[in-house]
Amino acid sequence: MIIYRFDKEVGKQVTHFDSNFIMSKISRLDQPVQIGCMYLEEGGLIGFHQATVPQLLLIIEGEGWVRSDIEEKVKVQKGDAVFWEKGEGHETGTHEGLVAIAIESEALNPSEFMVERG
Repeated sequence: MIIYRFDKEVGKQVTHFDSNFIMSKISRLDQPVQIGCMYLEEGGLIGFHQATVPQLLLIIEGEGWVRSDIEEKVKVQKGDAVFWEKGEGHETGTHEGLVAIAIESEALNPSEFMVERG
């Protein structure tokens, strides 16, 4: 399990075409990808299971915790991105609720654009 950041502070200013915004790049994929949005209410849980493909979980609202089969629970919050390798056991939970985007693809390589959380 690796935790990356995609919050505003690690993004880059974009000014092309008279634009004015900050972008945090996440991934570029040349293979099929599945993207979904998960809504975990208070006490929500994504139960412990093995990743069938590499998975990236982007926390976009709220906070909670994640764990892998070799690590204890680690706190995550808005702006964190959690990456699990294919075959890695993992679980996600929250006490107060969280919303996350899940990206699943054999081609995922978050380290190409993202920085690890310190």
